[in-house]
Amino acid sequence: MTHEAHAGPDANALTGFLNEFKSFQMELKARMTEQEERVAALGRKSAHRPALSGAAEAVAPHRKALDAYLRAGDDGALRALPLEGKALSTGILADGGYLVDPQTSDRIQGVLRAASSIRSVATVAEVDAGVYDVLVDHTDIGAGWTSETGSLAETGTPQIDRISITLHELSASPKASQRLLDDSAFDIESWLAARIADRFTRAENAAFVSGNGVDKPTGFLTYTAVPNDGWAWGSLGYVATGTAGDFSASDPSDAIVDLIYALGAEYRVNAVFVMNSKTAGAVRKMKDADGRFLWAEGLSSAQPARLMGYPVVISEDMPDIALNAMAIAFGDFGAGYTIAERPDLRIMRDPFSAKPHVLFYASKRVGGDVTDFSAIKLLKFGTS
Repeated sequence: MTHEAHAGPDANALTGFLNEFKSFQMELKARMTEQEERVAALGRKSAHRPALSGAAEAVAPHRKALDAYLRAGDDGALRALPLEGKALSTGILADGGYLVDPQTSDRIQGVLRAASSIRSVATVAEVDAGVYDVLVDHTDIGAGWTSETGSLAETGTPQIDRISITLHELSASPKASQRLLDDSAFDIESWLAARIADRFTRAENAAFVSGNGVDKPTGFLTYTAVPNDGWAWGSLGYVATGTAGDFSASDPSDAIVDLIYALGAEYRVNAVFVMNSKTAGAVRKMKDADGRFLWAEGLSSAQPARLMGYPVVISEDMPDIALNAMAIAFGDFGAGYTIAERPDLRIMRDPFSAKPHVLFYASKRVGGDVTDFSAIKLLKFGTS
C-alpha cells in the first residue's frame, strides 16, 4: 500500500509535465507556422515590386545620390559623397550645380561619340583649362645638296603657329513632371542621359560644321574657301564640279576623283568623306565606266559606307547640293579638326520655373577649331 501511495503522485506529476510540454510544442509550432506565412507573404510582395526598387540597395552610392537629387531635390547624399579632385575643384558649385554620377556621365559621352559625326572622326582632347592651345608646324625646314668640302649655306627654319581653342558652354534643359519622377519604376537616369545626349549631339554637330566661333566652336565651313591651286594656310582649298549647282552631266564622278587627289598623300591614308543624306543619295547613284557603283555599303552595321574606298560620314548639318555650295568635304579630320572639352558634366534641378514640371539644366564646356588647314578639302558645286 505504501509503495502504491507514493507512486500515484509521481505519475500524476509526470503526466502533467508531459501535457504542458505537448501544449508548449503546439504553441511553438503554431508560431513558427505563422512566421513562415509572414515570410512567404513578404516574398510574394517583393516579387511584384519594380526592378529598380528591388535592386535599390545594389545601386552605387553616386547613382543613389543622383537619383534622390533628381526625384526630390535631396542634395544631402550628394554633398556627403567624397569627390576625387583638386583642392580648388569646381565640380560642386555654390549655386546648386552638381557633377553627374560617373555612370550617367559615361553613358552620355558614349552616345555623343557614337552619334556625333564630326566628333567620331576628329581629335578629341579633354582639358581642365578654359583654353586649349595646339602648336602647329605647317612650314618645311630648308635643305640643300653640298659637296664634301663645300661650304654649307644656311637653310630655312620652320615656323611654329599656336592655335587656341576656347571652350564654350553647351547646355540642355529637359523637363519632366513631378508625378513621373515620383514613380519608382521610371528609370530617370536613362531618360535624362538620352535627352541630354540627343540635345548635345545636335548642337555640337551644327557648331563643328558651321559654328561662327561666337559662344560656340568654330566650324570648318566658316573659313574662307579658295581654289585649291591658290590655297594658303588659314583657308580651305576647294575643287569645283564645273557645273553650276550640280555634278557634271557627262562625267559626274570626275569631280570626286579630283577632290580625292587634291588632298596630300599623307592625309589620304586616314581621310573620310563628309556629306548629308541628300548629297549621299545623289552620289550613291554614280557608276564607273564599267557600270559598277562607286558607293559600297559597309560589311556590318558598325562600319560606314565607302566611296571609292574611303569611309563616308553622314552629317546632316552639311549643306545640300546648290549653286556654289560646299556640300562635300574630304580630309583627315583627325589631323584637321580638334575638339577640346572638359570631362565633367553638371546638372541643376529647378522645380519652380515650370510647375508642375521639374526642369533639369545640364551643361558642359566644349570648343572646336581647324588645326591643320591642309588636311581638309571641299567640293564646290559651281563652275569655278
